[in-house]
Amino acid sequence: MRIHYHQFRSLPEDHIMNGMVTLHGSIFETSNDLITKMANKPEILIDVAMEDSRVIGYKIGYQLDPDTFYSWLGGVDPVYRKQGIAAELMKRQHQTLKELGYTLVQTKTMNKWRSMLILNIKNGFDVIDTYTDAKGLHKIILEKKL
Repeated sequence: MRIHYHQFRSLPEDHIMNGMVTLHGSIFETSNDLITKMANKPEILIDVAMEDSRVIGYKIGYQLDPDTFYSWLGGVDPVYRKQGIAAELMKRQHQTLKELGYTLVQTKTMNKWRSMLILNIKNGFDVIDTYTDAKGLHKIILEKKL
């Protein structure tokens, strides 16, 4: 297995974008308007893991303000989990954020995504707050100083 990593500062070409939408739908059970939502995010940064031409993982984020970046969405195909792909995507994202001058990265997750919560904590994120959203879902806000 040979995994390739790619980074984009705008929406990637269609075959990669379609692979991301398909993977997102399989993980989160919806991909409603993902492309439109991505196109409307300021200073978007997209990291993608691929095996040959297949998208097997991704990490998407965007600028909240000149110092703060929001790590918005990400996931790895279940077949490829536990191989360090999510950690590598995070590492690459954070390295680029430092190079771009960001000093803080923020993300949100939920208890049901425990592996993501643990990965964030292992990689220097602190839980800074929690809240219940309009749908009644409990959200955990994490931050990391870069």
